Amino acid sequence: MEESESLVAARSEERRLNGQGRWGAHALDSEAVEDFRRRLKYFFMNPCEKYRARGRYPWKLMLQILKIAIITFQLVSFGLSNEMMVTFKNENLMTFRQLFLKGYKDHRLGGYALYTKADVYDHIHYIIDRYTNLQNLTVGNLAYERIDGEYTPLSVCQVVYRNSSIDPGNDTFDIDPHIDKDCISIHPVGMSPDNGTLMTNFSLDFKRLLSVNVYLTLKTINLQTVRHHELPDCYDFHTMIMFDNRAHSGKINVDIVNDVAIYECRDWNVEGTSGKNDYLLLSFDSMVILACFTSFILCTRSVINGIQLQFEFNIFFHAYYNKIVTWSERMEFLNGWYILIIVSDTLTIAGSVLKIGIQTKFLTNYDVCSILLGTATMLVWVGVIRYFGFFKKYNILILTLRAALPNVFRFCCCAAMIYLGYCFCGWIVLGPYHEKFRTLDKVSECLFSLLNGDDMFATFLKMRDKSYVVWFFSRLYLYSFISIFIYMVLSLFIALINDTYETIKLQQQDKEPVSQLQVFIAECRDQPESGRYQTAEEPSNCCLSPCGCFG
Repeated sequence: MEESESLVAARSEERRLNGQGRWGAHALDSEAVEDFRRRLKYFFMNPCEKYRARGRYPWKLMLQILKIAIITFQLVSFGLSNEMMVTFKNENLMTFRQLFLKGYKDHRLGGYALYTKADVYDHIHYIIDRYTNLQNLTVGNLAYERIDGEYTPLSVCQVVYRNSSIDPGNDTFDIDPHIDKDCISIHPVGMSPDNGTLMTNFSLDFKRLLSVNVYLTLKTINLQTVRHHELPDCYDFHTMIMFDNRAHSGKINVDIVNDVAIYECRDWNVEGTSGKNDYLLLSFDSMVILACFTSFILCTRSVINGIQLQFEFNIFFHAYYNKIVTWSERMEFLNGWYILIIVSDTLTIAGSVLKIGIQTKFLTNYDVCSILLGTATMLVWVGVIRYFGFFKKYNILILTLRAALPNVFRFCCCAAMIYLGYCFCGWIVLGPYHEKFRTLDKVSECLFSLLNGDDMFATFLKMRDKSYVVWFFSRLYLYSFISIFIYMVLSLFIALINDTYETIKLQQQDKEPVSQLQVFIAECRDQPESGRYQTAEEPSNCCLSPCGCFG
């Protein structure tokens, strides 16, 4: 009897201990879920909430604000230098046209062209005369190029078919399409006595003639940068004046093409200045590179942390709830704003390196540098929208853009097929008759202008005097394009954005989570000020570890 009572007591104690074990395991599982839920909620907090939760200063936020200021200042500084360089090149190109093209005026409405043999010879002789007497004519700081102490001559080259026999009256021709090039050299006044003899023996075969190219090289210095405390650059203008007869239509088009080389002057001195300004600019650019590199590291670290947390969430949800996390929910861990900042930092670093190379005269890639810095500055300012999203009234715009982007992309792909069809059709049919449809890029620009309601009447008007068939087709073409894109495509595009906006607005009013990730996080009721987000290694009052500060 005593043995049975002791056995019952032992089994009772075993059941009690087993029950406590199960409840203890359940309590541990519940605590792990809550800890993970808090981790997720902390990850999706904004910088201000993170500061209240753990006392970490928003270093990335402060760094982005600093970047906006210094990158904008850097762009403005470079933009002024780039503007002076481009203006100087364009003004010199206009100077060359006025100096070397006889009777030249600003032909914006039509090209500069010649129609008689006498005019061609006259204009070639005019160019040579102006070049040889350049020092007595120009008001600019232009000089001839010298190589090894000798002046570089002006070259007159005619490009012709090798052999040809053309008789339009008998409808016959015999031509060798291979091309020959014949050149003569003309030296400045006093440098060679044979200029007159060379020109006397120079003749053009207009039936075989493809082009006459006049090559000359002139040097100058851009002194306007001195007023802006910048070291002047030296310029070599490799200029080609081309008489284009490739069409053999009786019209020879004339134009000037410049190839510019920019480099540091060999011997220079500016009174009352020193290299201090250059060192300050180089130091400032180095500071921009350092700030962007730091931002790049921090944002890359945050992106990696988000990807790691996404994998943990996927494993956690599959283990605890036996559910699969969708790709749209996984993408919520990938912060697009950080990707934008990383791209901006990369472009800024590359542009700043180029800018340093330009300032030290090792590089002259002004256009590439301006594109890099301009795009980077644009992305930096676009990234400011992220911080407006911390306010509910501004956040609806960001949410609408993010939600509508996939549908807008698909819609634009479909609309682009129709647009490209109209581009090819307009180029083939209307191109020979209308200047705005002469090339594919011009067709695209013209149709885009029509799409926005610009220049409609002028486009219709220029087709009025064409053949009846082309005129009738042009009306069908233009009316159908305007009707389809303005009244249908644009209206559907606006409706697509508006529908997304209304959906986001209703979701904000209902305040209901729309994904299982948001539902899971919403179950965490701990506020940032509750102290539940602190860990044993992280004190609540301040951020003692530099690495921890960057979280």
